[in-house]
Amino acid sequence: MNKMKKIRKPGGGRKKLKPEYDAGKNLKEQMDVAVALYDSEMCLQAIGDELGLNPIKVRKLLITAGVYESEVAEKVQATFQEYHEKQDYKTSILSTANTLKLSKASVTSYLPYRKGVYFPSTAEKGKISVGAERQRRYRAMKRWRDEPTEESFWGVVLAYAGVKFKTYSGLPFSYEIKKGRNGEYTKELWIDRREKSKSLSWGSVLLALGNIKEEMVDRPQALGDIRGVTYIYGMFYRFGLIDVPDDAKEKMGHPQNRKKIGCYVQKCAVICAK
Repeated sequence: MNKMKKIRKPGGGRKKLKPEYDAGKNLKEQMDVAVALYDSEMCLQAIGDELGLNPIKVRKLLITAGVYESEVAEKVQATFQEYHEKQDYKTSILSTANTLKLSKASVTSYLPYRKGVYFPSTAEKGKISVGAERQRRYRAMKRWRDEPTEESFWGVVLAYAGVKFKTYSGLPFSYEIKKGRNGEYTKELWIDRREKSKSLSWGSVLLALGNIKEEMVDRPQALGDIRGVTYIYGMFYRFGLIDVPDDAKEKMGHPQNRKKIGCYVQKCAVICAK
């Protein structure tokens, strides 16, 4: 009699030595910890010492998370992407290395992990991690501190879209900025307070900005008789542009940007004078 052929059971085959091991999960965990330490302004070497990794791997984790930026990293990634549109991954690395006069290892170190989820700095907020979003706000605020212009301040407002604020009386709200038909953001903030949204013009925000004369602003109306000033007041407090009375702080919480409020009064005057 012919031997009956054994039917292979579903899921058969060689068993995993470590069935609980998940490379993708481990990468994400490492990435999240690295981003948290990077947000606390630790250098790459210090983060590496904390995680038991070398600084190059830390940098690669941060690049994969979309929070690390440098001229070299941007140049490598842009060049690689240009080649990768026509070439496979390995060939693109070689082409990038030859063009930029770098080693293959150097090029790879400035690229995100292939199994990691990476999005550029221009990606929509819904596609990036919480850490990357927080880092984006930090960079926008730093850019405005270094260069107090209307454009850089708009960058701060844009970076904080969707973030929770509180009014003088402690009522929570957030705002969104929509895109027009041309794909660019409109200079109008949509306040999401209750069931219906209210619009707040960019001109009103700038008008209130120009009315900041002192560090301490005791009430919203001190910024002027402006439509939606109660929301602008909450935004400015969280941005660290103004200080508020102690009783208001209990309702509004404590902002993250508390670095030298006094210097912001001068910056606001510079912006509105231009």
